[in-house]
Amino acid sequence: MRITDWPASERPREKLLGQGSAALSDAELLAIFLRTGTRGKTAVDLARELLGDFGGLRSLLMADEKAFCARHGLGLASFVQLQAVLEMARRHLLEALQRDTILNSPADVRDYLKARLRDYQREVFLCLFLDTQHRVICSEELFQGTIDASSVYPRDVVQRALGLNAAAVIFAHNHPSGIAEPSQADQRITLRLRDALALVDIRVLDHMIVGDGPVLSMAERGLL
Repeated sequence: MRITDWPASERPREKLLGQGSAALSDAELLAIFLRTGTRGKTAVDLARELLGDFGGLRSLLMADEKAFCARHGLGLASFVQLQAVLEMARRHLLEALQRDTILNSPADVRDYLKARLRDYQREVFLCLFLDTQHRVICSEELFQGTIDASSVYPRDVVQRALGLNAAAVIFAHNHPSGIAEPSQADQRITLRLRDALALVDIRVLDHMIVGDGPVLSMAERGLL
C-alpha cells in the first residue's frame, strides 16, 4: 500500500504538520528526508530497513560516503543533502549562542558542542572565543589528534584570541571513546592554556569534554 493510501493522521508529512516533528519516529523522520521508497517498499519501509542495517539513526548520520552510498535506496545526492542538513543544524545552534551571553545559555553551549564534536572519530580541540559580554565571537577547531602538550600550542591559542580581541574563551574537545572523563593530559594542557592566556588578561571560563553522555565541564569539577 502506498503512503498516500494511508489515513492522513498516519502519513509522516501530515503527522508532522499536525502534531509537530517530535511526534514522529526515527523511521518517519527519515522517510520524509528520503521522500520516496524503492520498488515494493514505501519510504517508511525503506527507512526502517536502513535504520536496522545501520543500527540506528545516529549510526546512519555518522556513516561515511562509501558506507552510506553502498545501501540500496541511497546515493551520493542523498549523502550530500544529509551533510548539508547536519551542517545547517550546527550553524543554527551556533547562531543561537551568538545572540545571547554564554552565561545565560549553558544548555545551548552543551547542545552546540555535542552537535559539533560528538561524532568525530578523532580528537578535535575547539575554542569558543567570547567578547566582553561573553557572547560568541566565533567557534574554531584549532587542533586535531591526541589532546596533549605536543599537539596543542598555547602560543597559537593566545595569538588567535588576541587577533579576535577576545575577552574570554571556552575550550572543548571530544573523546571518541565516548567516555567524557578528563585525563591527566587534559588537565595539564588546560592549566597551561589558562596560565598563558592570563598573561594577556583573557579568562578561560571552562574546558568541556564531549562523549556519548552529558557534556562534562572541568570548571564544574573544580579543575580550572
